[in-house]
Parts: sequence; structure tokens; C-alpha cells
Amino acid sequence: MFSIRILTVACAFLIPQMLSAPAHAQQLFRVGGLTCSTGPRVGLVLGSRQEMQCVFLSTVAARQYSYRGTIRRVGLDVGVTRGGTLFWGVFARNSNIGRGTLRGSYVGASGNVAIGLGLGANVLVGGSRRTITLQPLSVEGQIGLNLALGISNLVLR
Repeated sequence: MFSIRILTVACAFLIPQMLSAPAHAQQLFRVGGLTCSTGPRVGLVLGSRQEMQCVFLSTVAARQYSYRGTIRRVGLDVGVTRGGTLFWGVFARNSNIGRGTLRGSYVGASGNVAIGLGLGANVLVGGSRRTITLQPLSVEGQIGLNLALGISNLVLR
């Protein structure tokens, strides 16, 4: 119980810091959207791991690129979900986005809750030389019974 309190306090401090970080960065441009489909997930109290299939649709070049991804969450994560869809707006320092540009590791804050139909949000920064920001213009949709709050790591390949 004590470790959950510490984790909750740490998340309460870190999440606002992470959410404000992109505002201090240099000018970012919206270059498209990333949609990821996830399978079932079991939260293991202090974390989870989930595979996903993703498609990036460029608003600059009107092209789409496929990625495979793995998202790991560390923090409070309890419950079971059937899977769902995550959508992020993709922001970059320039509009030069091509095949493989989004490959890399992203880190940020996440939270979701599901009682039947659920919602969540994940704000992630990373990619090639930490130049890409994924912001939840829409939210994660899932079906199940789950509560999660913590730090997420998304790897796109």
C-alpha cells in the first residue's frame, strides 16, 4: 500500500511536468495522425505490456505508413481490457516526414479508466532524436474493467 502511495505522488508530480514540456520546446507542426489497434491487455498492478498495429496518415504528403508497436506502462495498472484503438496527433519540428520517420522510442504520461466502455490519454515524446511529439487529439477507446495511471513507453518499429 505504501508503494502505491509513493507511486501516486510521483505520478501526480511527473505528469504535469511532462504535459507542459512540449509547450517549452521549439515550434512544432502537425504532420499527421497515428492510429493504433491493440489486443487484449491484463494490468499487472504495477505495469502492463501491449502489442499494437499502427498506421500513420500524413497530412503533408497524403501518404500512409504502417508500424508495429509495443507500449509498456509502469505505474498503477489494474484490470482487463479486450483491446481498442489509440489515436495521436503527430507533431514534428518540420514537415519532412517519410517512411520510418516515426520509428523509435517515446516516453510520457498516460492514464485511462474503463468500466465497460473506457477512455484514456497518452502524451508521448520521442522518435528520431526526440523530435516527434504524440498528443492525444482524440482518446484511447477500450472495452473492459481497468484503471491505469503512470508512465508509458511506446516503441514503434
